[in-house]
Amino acid sequence: MPKSKPRKTATPPNVVPKAALLPQAEQHSHPHRNLDRAVRAAVAQVTGGMSPHSVTETWHDWGLHLSRSPGRQLELMERAQSNAAKVMAYATGAWSKDRDPSDGPFSPKAYDHRFADSAWDSPPFNFWKQGFLAVQDWWDHATDDINGLRKQDADRAKFQVRQMLDLISPSNFPLTNPEIIAATVRERGQNLIEGSTHFTQDLMQTLTQEHKPAPEGFQIGTDLACTPGKVVFRNDLFELIQYSPQTEKTHPEPVLIVPAWIMKYYILDLSPENSMVKYLLQQGFTVFMISWCNPTADQAELSLDDYRTRGVLTALDAINTIVPDQKVHANGYCLGGTLLAIAAATMARDGDDRLASVTLMATQVDFAEAGELLLFVDESQVAFVEDLMWEQGYLDRPQMTRTFASIRAEDLIYSRAVSRYFLGKDDLPNDIMVWNGDTTRMPARMHSEYLRSLFLENRLSAGRFAVEGCVIALKDIDVPMFVIATETDHIAPWRSVYKTKLFTDCDLTFVLTNRGHNGGILSEPGHKGRHFRMSHRESGAHYVGPDRWLASNDPVPGSWWPAYAAWMVQHSQPKGPPPAIGAAEYPPLADAPGTYIYQT
Repeated sequence: MPKSKPRKTATPPNVVPKAALLPQAEQHSHPHRNLDRAVRAAVAQVTGGMSPHSVTETWHDWGLHLSRSPGRQLELMERAQSNAAKVMAYATGAWSKDRDPSDGPFSPKAYDHRFADSAWDSPPFNFWKQGFLAVQDWWDHATDDINGLRKQDADRAKFQVRQMLDLISPSNFPLTNPEIIAATVRERGQNLIEGSTHFTQDLMQTLTQEHKPAPEGFQIGTDLACTPGKVVFRNDLFELIQYSPQTEKTHPEPVLIVPAWIMKYYILDLSPENSMVKYLLQQGFTVFMISWCNPTADQAELSLDDYRTRGVLTALDAINTIVPDQKVHANGYCLGGTLLAIAAATMARDGDDRLASVTLMATQVDFAEAGELLLFVDESQVAFVEDLMWEQGYLDRPQMTRTFASIRAEDLIYSRAVSRYFLGKDDLPNDIMVWNGDTTRMPARMHSEYLRSLFLENRLSAGRFAVEGCVIALKDIDVPMFVIATETDHIAPWRSVYKTKLFTDCDLTFVLTNRGHNGGILSEPGHKGRHFRMSHRESGAHYVGPDRWLASNDPVPGSWWPAYAAWMVQHSQPKGPPPAIGAAEYPPLADAPGTYIYQT
């Protein structure tokens, strides 16, 4: 019978003492220090949470190392001359005598679709395009690693230059973008009138921060997050949804899904045709889902451990009562997976054997290679964000949205702005876009702990992450694991996710699927263009590096979901009658998707 270690639960205070949100060194400092924090918080509001010190330090480091590298300076001078000569040859026709006119000396990056229209290959637009790409190429080379330069500063310099170049790209301006000119002539300026209307609407929405209602056909509970079920538990932190069975018999082990708290849970129960929840139900599993609250300033002192104890472990307590004497398949997505890994390692340390398996989807347990998000994390930057959260009690939705959008600014900011404001096109809604706009806040204390202990100090994989005063180890997890990474993930890069194999010894199945952080997970059967690679590592087997693993595992066409369902069946008992919805101690409180999903 599954056993649970007794644990204490704390009731969060209604009034949050701001001192609790200060770094340890400042909790007992002079009260005048609050003036410093208030000033820094005001600056953070202006800069969008970006630390000016981090920016200036980056360029100081880059400039100082470049100044003492005369060979590199000569190399950059030669690069500039070569690029200019190529553009000049292209402009005079010498470059394309024996070539396709569209085959210029410089090409956009694979993910850059701003110059995809064929009009960009006609003069004078092709000259402007090639000039821009030549400058981009030079700066890419100039911000490569310099001997002695910190890699983080090199990457930051490259990122900041990319932001600057994206801002001045010829695709952003009506007089240098052939698509805008053609649309304006064709529509007699109506596109600019429509665009100005869109701009005014977006400006007012940005200023007021009003929550946009979902468009017709994408209503939560009706079109999205519409899998039938009941809320069987609720506290101030989360609601627990138990979904109604969709087969006559179900496997006895229930499934608990732990989503990320940075967004609403229903990315995993989106539309009926791509709902992972619905798919698991159809395979004969009993599914429970955590729906996190959208915290307010009164919940600023919620900690990362609160999410573990009063979130994951409390959900397990409820499930063990509703489905007694059965272990639980736990599945975590993104930050929810990191939280689940912490909870599973702690349970293993404490002899709590209630888990049947652990699934981590696009989840990092090591943050040394956490992609471009690491560009926003250093001591100065984290302190700056802490000042901002100290003032308002949470990290607000626009601040997080700007961070993620800036990583792919050419698509998520500028291409959208051109389409919406100059071409007059309205956003065509889809389920992922609606979910993506339904952002949440992050409690100040929890977010600070997460940034410091995981991103900044990487304690979990380094053996320095303590829970209840004792360090935990991922190697203690001894239940089967299923780990999914996605090829083009810019939030949890697949090689970073792959490191789960380095820090665990248990039986582990690893899957690498195509697409990105969300699209790779939403890979329902029948979705065109999907493929995945899959391998199994027995408990205690030797480690194989990611490049060698990639070379030895060929892609398999189709969705990874059936392979996952087969793996789940392999680690489950035969089917029997499904459990009842709720229990005497946990009666149904509301229909799915519950109430927390509507919090704005």
